[in-house]
Amino acid sequence: MISGKPIKVLLVDDSAMVTKVVSHIINEDKELTVMGVAANPYEAVEIMKREKPDVILLDIEMPRMDGLTFLRKIMTQHPIPVVIFSGVAPKNSRNAVKALEYGAVAVLQKPKSILSPEFQETKIRFLEALKGAAASVTGLPLLRRRIHDVSIFAENEITELEKHQKATLLPSRKVIVLGASTGGTQAIEFLMRNIKTDLPGMLITQHMPGEFTRAFAERLNTISKLHIQEAEDGEIVHNNTVYIGNGFYHILLEKEQNTYKVRIKDGPLVNRHKPSVDVLFRSAARQAGPQALGILLTGMGNDGAKGLLEMKEAGAITIAQDEKSSVVFGMPRAAIQLGAAQYILSLNEILKFLNHYTP
Repeated sequence: MISGKPIKVLLVDDSAMVTKVVSHIINEDKELTVMGVAANPYEAVEIMKREKPDVILLDIEMPRMDGLTFLRKIMTQHPIPVVIFSGVAPKNSRNAVKALEYGAVAVLQKPKSILSPEFQETKIRFLEALKGAAASVTGLPLLRRRIHDVSIFAENEITELEKHQKATLLPSRKVIVLGASTGGTQAIEFLMRNIKTDLPGMLITQHMPGEFTRAFAERLNTISKLHIQEAEDGEIVHNNTVYIGNGFYHILLEKEQNTYKVRIKDGPLVNRHKPSVDVLFRSAARQAGPQALGILLTGMGNDGAKGLLEMKEAGAITIAQDEKSSVVFGMPRAAIQLGAAQYILSLNEILKFLNHYTP
């Protein structure tokens, strides 16, 4: 809730059936309320003239004006936290990732049949994403600056030498694990654009639906000197390689005969999330101990805090993002309050730390 009042959600989608189902889900939660429904951006503008929403839930494919165009107008003219609501088609996945570049706080998959076994998990993620977006309102100016900062480096050309470095990957003797939620996609992109090569392998849990994690990884791979991919079960962790956790499963680290491997496992939600940052961090504490570096970035809630503490107790280096550079300070704050973070750093300072960290 915001100041004791329910979070006001404006639903912008041209499907009457979708808006009916989603409105019911939102209004069932005491912390949320649907303050308006619009079939296109023009109707949304008229509603916003009468009352400002706390969060906009925005479809991409709509008549008269598409969601990406409307999102850019919102972020430049009337910044309000926006959550993108998208289908599963490959084109939609790419556009959803593009929406994150334009300033959307999160992307959500349109709910499948309410009779499907996955519906309850989808519902939990859906409500958490809306609440996280509302909590990001104080970080919106920061998010807009971050987008501008990232655009300065837009579409970096990867040189032939850097392509060669990507292709010559050795098994990693150390490992970096990173967790993030609301605001994390933009923070991760900032790091990946500007990070050096010659780093240990990195495993990332970003709270994001599984329909979009592959497109997110592919996008990052085009702008980074590191090799970035969606994680696959059983593959060896290599230097200069980043493994983005699949949003359908938990991602874990495993050590087998002195070799680190990625594990992808199904299971219940942990801290209301799958993938969960705590699951990744706890596996790093147990499997890598002092050979690990843990980084907890912006996000709502407390996922990752206890796992980061376990890493610290196992001898790992642990970092939490500071409040000033976080879009939402919930997850880093929870870790700091537990005493889990050896270092509390801004995003720029985290980048500098990584650029001096050796495999």
